[in-house]
Amino acid sequence: MEHHAAHFPDRFAGTAAMNRCGVITAWGGSAQELLGYDADAVIGLPAVELLTADADRPKAAAAVRSCKTGESVRGELTARHRDGHGVDLLVRAWPVVTESGSDWLAIFVGAAEIRRWDTDRAVVDGLFEQAPIGLAVFDPQLRFLRINDALQEIHGIPRETALGRRLSELFPGPEADRMEAGLRRVLETGEPATQEHRAPMPELQGWRREWSTTSFRLVNPGDTVLGVASAIVEVTERNRARDRLVVLNDASTEIGTTLDVTRTAVELAAVAVPRLADFIAVDLLQGIALGEEYVPGPVGGGAVLHRAAIRSVHENAPEASYVPGALITFHPATPQAHAMATGEAVLLPTLEGSEDWVAHDRHRAEKMATAGVHSVMVVPLRARDVTLGVAHFYRWQRPDPFDADDLTVAGEVVARAAVCVDNARRYTRERDAALTLQRRLLQVTTPQLSAATTAHRYRPAGSRTGVAGDWFDIIPLSGARVGLIVGDVPGRGIHAVAEAGRLRTAVRALAQQDLSPDELLIQLDGIVSQAADDEDTPGAPTAGIGGSCLYAVYDPVSHRCTLACAAHTPPLIVEPSGRVRLLDLSSGPPLGLGGMPFQNTDVELSEGSILVLYTDGLLRGTSGRGDIDAGLDRLRRALARPHSDLSHACDTVLDTMLPAGGADDAVLLLARTHALGPDRVATWDLPLDPAIVGQARNLTTGQLTAWDLDELAFTAELVVSELVTNAIRYARAPIQLRLIRSTSLICEVSDASSTSPHMRQAADTDESGRGLFMIAQMAERWGARYTLAGKTIWAECAAV
Repeated sequence: MEHHAAHFPDRFAGTAAMNRCGVITAWGGSAQELLGYDADAVIGLPAVELLTADADRPKAAAAVRSCKTGESVRGELTARHRDGHGVDLLVRAWPVVTESGSDWLAIFVGAAEIRRWDTDRAVVDGLFEQAPIGLAVFDPQLRFLRINDALQEIHGIPRETALGRRLSELFPGPEADRMEAGLRRVLETGEPATQEHRAPMPELQGWRREWSTTSFRLVNPGDTVLGVASAIVEVTERNRARDRLVVLNDASTEIGTTLDVTRTAVELAAVAVPRLADFIAVDLLQGIALGEEYVPGPVGGGAVLHRAAIRSVHENAPEASYVPGALITFHPATPQAHAMATGEAVLLPTLEGSEDWVAHDRHRAEKMATAGVHSVMVVPLRARDVTLGVAHFYRWQRPDPFDADDLTVAGEVVARAAVCVDNARRYTRERDAALTLQRRLLQVTTPQLSAATTAHRYRPAGSRTGVAGDWFDIIPLSGARVGLIVGDVPGRGIHAVAEAGRLRTAVRALAQQDLSPDELLIQLDGIVSQAADDEDTPGAPTAGIGGSCLYAVYDPVSHRCTLACAAHTPPLIVEPSGRVRLLDLSSGPPLGLGGMPFQNTDVELSEGSILVLYTDGLLRGTSGRGDIDAGLDRLRRALARPHSDLSHACDTVLDTMLPAGGADDAVLLLARTHALGPDRVATWDLPLDPAIVGQARNLTTGQLTAWDLDELAFTAELVVSELVTNAIRYARAPIQLRLIRSTSLICEVSDASSTSPHMRQAADTDESGRGLFMIAQMAERWGARYTLAGKTIWAECAAV
């Protein structure tokens, strides 16, 4: 039987006592669990009877002889289990002197369990001696019981100094307290935990490195808590790579959310601080925010930059040399000027050797020194080979200097921001051009009208969506009438604005022919269709196809308003009582489909009614996707308030409907109707008799005297005489003469003929043909309009 120095763990040991003859006298411990026999079954039996192999019997006899000599022995035997199978045991026996003589005591355990226990110890010892990661064992008071060489190298404290002491004793400070609190939670809850941390003290080797510690509680087979074990792995590079990916991911989602140059610079600053730097300044060339064009290539010295954005880990950025909005120039010796001149980024891990720069930039140098800046990166903003500005990054709170990896990340982030800035600059330039074109083409003056008082507002879409093709106009018509029109061209940008201006010009020309609203829309539809057929520019938007339009003509004499609609939002009418109602119109198709009819709708408006025309951008709200019906309800409520001043009413409606601006252009046109009563209109039916011309002159003179307009008598008599003479000579009865006292004196002669009058140059020998020529010379303007019953020739004399 072999001798061993190792001892057995108590948990698995069985015990037996034997007399000097080898007869079992006592049986206990885990003996029954190991071999299946209870005490009654084995006491009194020779111990060798429990052995299964004959070869083990001599070993047992030798053990007995050894016990008689007083020696302790240990060996491996195979015993017979009660159910018949063999059980390998490790046995240790000691001689015991009793009153009856020399007996002996044996302790035995399962050999497999001992081998596993020995293997576990070997594994643990091997880990602590050879593992490249840090390993530590803490007792229940969180004092170091064991540490390996790797952990000793990590924290730089000798093993002899660390053992028996706590983390907070070795490394006083908040980081050690946090680590110790994590270990205490594991000890109390029994739940394993992983936490990341920096080295607890700056003076430790590699203190800017980061570590991941996984801890678990140690419990013995009797469920007694022995302490906590921890494995420490360095994760510095992993975390830095993750942080770089986070910065790049954030840049892809957070930079360029708008088409605004300054906002894009602010977004770049927000991504960089604090994840990459402690401070950043973004400076753009002065004209970038205005959309100015710059030639490709580097930027020379003396360039004026605009401070677009700053961001700091400190509130209000006290270390900033210049505030946003300031104009800056950089000396050629500075890294900012070098980056813009060469187009290459500049990395300064430390500021050693930067004396030339500091000497020429004292103001910034003093700010940097006060803040404790120790590392700088400067990256030019370049897009499409155009230098747009420069971004410079600073560190002072983070002790590690910028390195090549940081510069790579900064370069990628700034490159994305540069493209977004350039897109915003180009958009700003196009938007400004479109707005300028729109203001020129759609410039609407509010004329002095007898028919209505008008007010209007045009609100362009927000910068994110671009200028659209909404348009409107107020057109004075013959007979003191007024034409009101609103329209919307599909698409955005300069093409849409130009198309809107073209349609507005066409409407003005058609309106001067005194066409009825339905006839005007038919003509306008044809113009749009023809333009679409003629469009042959590849990639250009189809001119006007799908556009909408609403045209209304109000007559203050008859108090009637005639409207025609091409797929446009219906108008509202605010009655003098304050009631707001939606006018039910027969709507035609969108413009440009060609050959489709439009229908007039006639409505009588009380004096003081407000006709409300608008485009759908007013109803769709800030998002541009609002519900039309909900928008109409809001518009009704906004119009239901008392409005004595139409201009104030326009502002109130826009503030209600679009408090923060809209995603689509919006037009609002209000017209409060007036009425020309009998005291301002005189009408006479005239027979088809040449002798009536003189009577027409007398009627005109008498009416002007009644109106106290005798100074216009000569001109008015001549105009009326020529109009009536032409009607009698070339037209058919009935003939009617009407005088209207509006903002000017209007003379009208109507007849039943649809023959169009023409002005011509009469020869010296001609006895006629000078009537319309004379009218054109003496009247402010003149023209003809056609009705179902015939035509009316009209002329406006001087203002009254």
